[in-house]
Amino acid sequence: MFKTMSKNSPLFVFTVCVFTLFQVNAQTDKDNKAAISTKVFTDGTNHWYHIKDKTNIINPVPNQPQYAETDYAKIADNILYFQRDNGGWPKNYDMKAILTPQQIDSVVKTKYIEHTTFDNETTYTHIHYLAQVYTLTKDPKYKDGCLRGINFTLKAQYPNGGWPQYYPLEKGYSRHITFNDGAYMGIMNLLKKIVNNDPDYAFIDTQTRKKVEKSYQKGLECILEMQIKDNGKLTAWCQQHDEITLLPAWARKFEPPSICNAESVDIVLFLMAIDKPDEKIINSIQGAVKWFQDSKIYNTRVESFKAPEMDSKYKKITNDVRVVTDTTAPPIWTRYYELKTHRPLFSDRDSELLYSLAEVSRERRTGYAWYTDKPEKALKKYPAWQKKWAPNADVLKQ
Repeated sequence: MFKTMSKNSPLFVFTVCVFTLFQVNAQTDKDNKAAISTKVFTDGTNHWYHIKDKTNIINPVPNQPQYAETDYAKIADNILYFQRDNGGWPKNYDMKAILTPQQIDSVVKTKYIEHTTFDNETTYTHIHYLAQVYTLTKDPKYKDGCLRGINFTLKAQYPNGGWPQYYPLEKGYSRHITFNDGAYMGIMNLLKKIVNNDPDYAFIDTQTRKKVEKSYQKGLECILEMQIKDNGKLTAWCQQHDEITLLPAWARKFEPPSICNAESVDIVLFLMAIDKPDEKIINSIQGAVKWFQDSKIYNTRVESFKAPEMDSKYKKITNDVRVVTDTTAPPIWTRYYELKTHRPLFSDRDSELLYSLAEVSRERRTGYAWYTDKPEKALKKYPAWQKKWAPNADVLKQ
């Protein structure tokens, strides 16, 4: 028989302290797990608060309050408010916003509108957030919203495996297969989670899972078909490709057909992560990595500096950007390289092809990422990948 411990005994005090510490740690772990990152919605959030758009359903009220990331169910409810009847989402809203009753009413009344998109990290991010919240809550409304989003994504895919920027299809460049702003690769990474049995998608039925696997394979094949072969060599990809010919295509007036290094990096990193890649995937990676190496720009730094305030159609501009020579600067790349000539390429809202940043208008010069260091990510990952999957062909030593 056990004796009752005195509350004043050292053993009792020690036991209470240990138990209390355990409770605190357990609660801390629980709280940590209860926060779901909303970083994926940053692009849309920034657009809503900082860029004028007359087509917005709702606009922020002054000092619009926001939910904490631990309020994941309330954020997921916002996501369901914005989900359209076709299963997709409109872009450029803050999913963390604590909406007023009037804002909610306005959003819900637009559910019938089919202006839905993958642009600016939309739809595929909402789907994944709902999957995570369903895993935590088991509330069927989040599962239903997630599945409707997945079915929307599968329906939006072209027969050739690509995805448009908007679905249902609209006029203009939004019909093109779009890598810009992470659209295509965002979808592919979502499908990959399901194909790889991510636990947040354990609820998906066998039939839907088979459809996702088929869609994923078609999407992968389309990526490989769109890689630009220039002067007889594989290079990288354009921001957008014609949905029929798969060739590089114009999008916005300052986004010309070209070899686009920034968007191509995420494609290469995705391909590098594939286990047991076949010869076509290996050749694709080798070609793109060689291109990144050959298209480096040295002794160049881009700097932003204060300038007289200027009002544009889109926002106030208080800075300017210039390119300077700097022998200590790390390698850099332009966003665009001209097809065939491989010259660094720029443009403006009049679609004129330009060959220096200084020629671009101040509004576009400061409002677009014309230079990038993203290819360095792929170049750093390449040696380990090459040793594992292409041990006899190091393109960086050729």
